[in-house]
Amino acid sequence: MTAIAMTPKATPLKEEHLRLGAKMVDFVGWLMPVEYTGIRAEHEQVRNRVGIFDVSHMGEIRVRGNRALETLQWLTTNDVSLIENGKAQYNLLINEAGGIIDDIIVYCIEKNNDYFICVNASNTEKDWAWINSHNRGAELTNESALWGQIAVQGPMAVSLVSKVFGEEVKSVAAFNFSPYPFSGALCYLARTGYTGEDGFEIFVPTAKTVLLWRTLFELGEGFKVKPIGLGARDTLRTEMKYCLYGHELDDTTNPYAAGLGWIVKPDAKDFIGKEKIQVAQRAGLKERLVGFKMVDKGIARHGYRVLAIDNREIGRVTSGTVSPTLGESIGIAYISTELAKVGQEICIDIRGRAAKARVVKTPFVQTVLAKNKPL
Repeated sequence: MTAIAMTPKATPLKEEHLRLGAKMVDFVGWLMPVEYTGIRAEHEQVRNRVGIFDVSHMGEIRVRGNRALETLQWLTTNDVSLIENGKAQYNLLINEAGGIIDDIIVYCIEKNNDYFICVNASNTEKDWAWINSHNRGAELTNESALWGQIAVQGPMAVSLVSKVFGEEVKSVAAFNFSPYPFSGALCYLARTGYTGEDGFEIFVPTAKTVLLWRTLFELGEGFKVKPIGLGARDTLRTEMKYCLYGHELDDTTNPYAAGLGWIVKPDAKDFIGKEKIQVAQRAGLKERLVGFKMVDKGIARHGYRVLAIDNREIGRVTSGTVSPTLGESIGIAYISTELAKVGQEICIDIRGRAAKARVVKTPFVQTVLAKNKPL
């Protein structure tokens, strides 16, 4: 039987991207801009000025009612009871085997009663089904079709966003969010991002997404604002060693191995997969996620084998690129725990050539937000 090719979904900003000359690609079933003027230039734009991303492909799930907190506590590893109104929290959905279903951000609109979850685009349907099947009595709504999402990131991001929503937005702290009106609609401005730079992720009603996009560019002329594609989004997050689902995280990943033990709170509550996660940790993790820099020439790519100096296979590359900021080849990999220490020499199998690399401290690039960890 011949497989039927699925037409990728489009965000509300598809025509805007085409008008701006973006190179469009199918990304996890969505037609998205991978670049406009070039990945390096767009990367540097975010690090030095301000860039605007379309992230409307991300999913949004609402969890409400007097069983909302109980449901989220059972579904996730972090302690959702810690977040008050207007706070955001990085968190994980976990399966019964202790693997990661998705990494998410939970926004507390009304403590104990109303939460808004942002999930990865590739996992929206999977997450929605999982949350429904393990619901403990909350009122659930998949609001993904109701929202567009625009990320404004860079040293000048807050100044630009204040031009649109007012000077009050400057008082929104890191990993906090607040509702703001825009053209007769209500947006949520979250002081979060995926670049390591300051900025906002703006949840905007679908019907107002194009207007907000155009307004940001009109008012951003003085900041020399530019649109940014998925290519630079990936190099920016790699420089920070931020995990990407499908690369650093999947349904078999132990959170401690991924360096995400800080958002696992087994002493605070019970949750799905808790025992399996703890058993694996007590038994001794076989591998850990590390950052490395290439010593020899070459670019490490997702899926490349990692070798010890004696040529033993000890792991696999999850992400790799040439860092535009450093001008060096960098990467992220899972490697055997005994070799997962800063300064350790390793090799990357690049098409049959053992290229030397070295485990290094991360993030690779220090930014204003690099040392901050949310709840």
